[in-house]
Amino acid sequence: MVTQKFGVRRLGSAAAAGLAFTVGALTVLTARQRKHGALRLRLARTGQSGHERNAALIAQQQLQFNMLSKAMDDPDLAAVLDTFDVTLDARTLRQYLFANAVYTNTLLFWRVGNLSWEEAHGHLRLICQNPIFRNYWKATRPHRASLLDTSDEARMGRMVDKLIHDLEEADTDEWWVVGEPPYE
Repeated sequence: MVTQKFGVRRLGSAAAAGLAFTVGALTVLTARQRKHGALRLRLARTGQSGHERNAALIAQQQLQFNMLSKAMDDPDLAAVLDTFDVTLDARTLRQYLFANAVYTNTLLFWRVGNLSWEEAHGHLRLICQNPIFRNYWKATRPHRASLLDTSDEARMGRMVDKLIHDLEEADTDEWWVVGEPPYE
């Protein structure tokens, strides 16, 4: 009889462990289903597939670049985009508008999958070598303050901030080795 009770206790603890594992696995599965369900609902609300979203991003980027190009060619239009805290001469404003186009192009390439996160890091490391771009980046710091912390642009902005800091602190002229490649 003792042996039978021992076997029942052993079976009971094994069953309890199996039940605990099953409950844990179901909890994880439910959380994943909710997350995927929320993503599917978000896509359904926007009515866009991944391909459609990328096409919309590309079209928006083209529109932005066309507007920036017009502003770079016409000082009267450029004045509309002059939201800097300091007075900029026409040449510097055009350079800042172009720096914005270069940065947003990198952001778009990463968003649509044409660059990996690590490739974007390497591309931005090159762009950050330019003192005009670094001045632009410093002048637009207040513009980025309102970005949602989890947004793509805020994440990439933090990468640029770190790259500029690392480049300024580096004790080497070999800029291509400065900064640790980030993990997405």
